[in-house]
Amino acid sequence: MKGVLLAGGTGSRLHPLTRITNKHLLPIYDRPMINWGIEALVNAGITEIMLVTGGTHAGEFLRLLGNGHEFGIDRLSYGYQERPGGIAEALGLAARFVDGDPVLVMLADNIVENSIRPMVEAFRADPHGARILLTPVEEDEHLRHLGVPTFDEEGRIVGIVEKPEHPASKFGVTGIYCYDADVFDVIPTLVPSGRGELEITDVNNHYIAQGAMAYDVLEGFWGDAGESIDAYYAVNDFVRRNGANKD
Repeated sequence: MKGVLLAGGTGSRLHPLTRITNKHLLPIYDRPMINWGIEALVNAGITEIMLVTGGTHAGEFLRLLGNGHEFGIDRLSYGYQERPGGIAEALGLAARFVDGDPVLVMLADNIVENSIRPMVEAFRADPHGARILLTPVEEDEHLRHLGVPTFDEEGRIVGIVEKPEHPASKFGVTGIYCYDADVFDVIPTLVPSGRGELEITDVNNHYIAQGAMAYDVLEGFWGDAGESIDAYYAVNDFVRRNGANKD
């Protein structure tokens, strides 16, 4: 199973901090944000990783990470997204790297308290379709910034709405997804959204329509350190007190 870490975007929600660097190079407690994502994948047994980034600070990742061996990575590749074209477009850049294997995709500003290994092992055991990680969210105001699933009576996901005005459940979709290699056939069929991007929610809804979507519910803390300045510092405070990626 291969891993793709997505570390692009303009980071506008973290201005002015991101006027001088990529947001994924900002510190979370005692190391750059990107290092927590790498640790999450490596601890889950994924040691072949592609990092996809963009913008004017892309070279700083190479300087920080090198060949990745210092961080437990066996093979580290880099991809460059020419413009902010969406998460699904960024994932599409990894098609040759993934080369027919199942893949775990993680947005590198996601920080989790506990290991993602259970999700990875579940998908390894049945590497077909898609599997996503959900997190419980009580506040509707927070859910309005996330993808929110709707469930049927049997607890299956029947659809995901991005940033809904009226959330249909108390769960948010984290930026952590597993896909089979067919995802790279799905991406070229997507239509850009109103903001001109290829949306990962459309990928997930494709798999839902095929009856090929499974999910896990994350236990413990989850934070999107790129959501806002307040969220960034809240994630920092949590990790400083409690750590992250714990088995």
